[in-house]
Amino acid sequence: MEKSKSYRGRIRQVPIYLGKCFRAFVYMDDWKVIPMAAIIGGLVSFVACQYVFKTMEGTVNGGFALVCVCIWNGFFNSIQVICRERDVIKREHRSGMHITSYVSAHVIYQAFICMLQVTVIMAIGHATGIQFPQASVVMGYFPADLWITLFLTTYAADMLSLMISSIVTNSTAAMTVMPFVMIIQLVCSGIMFPLTGRVEIIKNFTIAKWGIESLCSIGNFNSLPMISLWNQIFKYRNFEIGGTKPIEEITNYMMDNNLQDEFMKVTAKYSQNPSYASTPDHVLRCWGVLILMSFVAALIAVLFLKNIDKDKR
Repeated sequence: MEKSKSYRGRIRQVPIYLGKCFRAFVYMDDWKVIPMAAIIGGLVSFVACQYVFKTMEGTVNGGFALVCVCIWNGFFNSIQVICRERDVIKREHRSGMHITSYVSAHVIYQAFICMLQVTVIMAIGHATGIQFPQASVVMGYFPADLWITLFLTTYAADMLSLMISSIVTNSTAAMTVMPFVMIIQLVCSGIMFPLTGRVEIIKNFTIAKWGIESLCSIGNFNSLPMISLWNQIFKYRNFEIGGTKPIEEITNYMMDNNLQDEFMKVTAKYSQNPSYASTPDHVLRCWGVLILMSFVAALIAVLFLKNIDKDKR
């Protein structure tokens, strides 16, 4: 009797359900999310390694690809973990289980999974040739800044997915809802398409927006060269106007005098984005928003599961 009472406290129940999560990791093949993250991260790193953190365009495009990997991993980590055992939760809740203990165990467990995934992605990125900048904005060591950014982005997506899993009826419904939420996260982030007017406020509620801002800020986006304009000009160097090739003359003059790098730096000044300011305050603000999103999603999951006894499904 004393033994059963000792496991009724909220704090004492957390390690019990945390142990259950780790057993699922080993025996229910939940470990497969790690090699899946390695494969996806490897593909993105291999494609993005040439220009990410080297040019403005490469940093935005490569950073957005990394954010997509983080959101993808986070969603798949927990989209089914709660809804697949909804009947078990209902039964154990009636037997004395605290919902806060149950969700806290998953919050801790999912943090562990996200840490493993981000560490694997970082290692693969380094192995595929991504060159990390020497300067650090917050932690004094760039890989630490990058690791925290990728982790918080993955974890925020993970907690959002956990929230969805606590709301929907079953695994089929969860997998149906997930693509729509993911599309909203990516399309409404303002990265793929510019958002203007009243629609612009939507991007502030997307994980991708804060993830890419943090990545570009720690990558010192505003100090990088811009290559797209020079590439476009060089592409049309053989274009004739009135029997002459003025663009070829200009490009040849610039290359003969080694001015193309200076041209890229000058054009980059007109493409600087204050949202990518490379300052500790801005990066910490992005991290803080991602942490807040994670907390709110976990809290909503608790609130929905609190009423699981009323669920007639």
